Amino acid sequence: MTDLGLKILFEDEQLLVVDKPAGLLSVRGRGPDKQDSVQSRAEAQYPQALVVHRLDCATSGLMLMAKTKAAQAALSQQFRDRQVEKEYCAITYGPCPETAGQIEFPLTVDWPQRPRQKICYATGKPAQTLFQRIHREADLNRLLLFPITGRSHQLRVHTMAMGMAIVGDQLYASPVVAAMSPRLLLHASKLHCTHPLSGRPLRYQSEVPF
Repeated sequence: MTDLGLKILFEDEQLLVVDKPAGLLSVRGRGPDKQDSVQSRAEAQYPQALVVHRLDCATSGLMLMAKTKAAQAALSQQFRDRQVEKEYCAITYGPCPETAGQIEFPLTVDWPQRPRQKICYATGKPAQTLFQRIHREADLNRLLLFPITGRSHQLRVHTMAMGMAIVGDQLYASPVVAAMSPRLLLHASKLHCTHPLSGRPLRYQSEVPF
């Protein structure tokens, strides 16, 4: 089989678990320069592959894909019902207010600056993130992030709103913090769900690359 640069951690007749590299789109975009993606690479190996959810282009880590329409529907329903447990690892810069807690800021698209998102209490959708600091060195924090909701750019905006932007974030961090790393230091490290056919619990883990 041709090596298309897509790391498959698990597969069966119903689903694929992919370890997405940073800088690769989850799905195709508009224009010839945005066709390379997890979606296109998966389809080259598995023509029946279907998208279930997405990660930001700059974020690395675990992504689920379905191999059948029924599996796609079942897995998508688990995401909608918040039955999928996700853990991310991030390195942030700035004082961390607590060793653990919950961040709750409603989010909406910042239309003049899209794809940026912003906090808006008038029109924003509820968004919740749990966090736990596992290491600190000066103003650098290694955090575990547990999104309860799945809003676009949720983890990036929530940590920034707490005064600790994710290192390497070209979209939200200050130029100094953005320049601290050539990539966004955010990785989807764990994912727990239920098999769409058998109902058995599935637990996947991806080593944090930073």
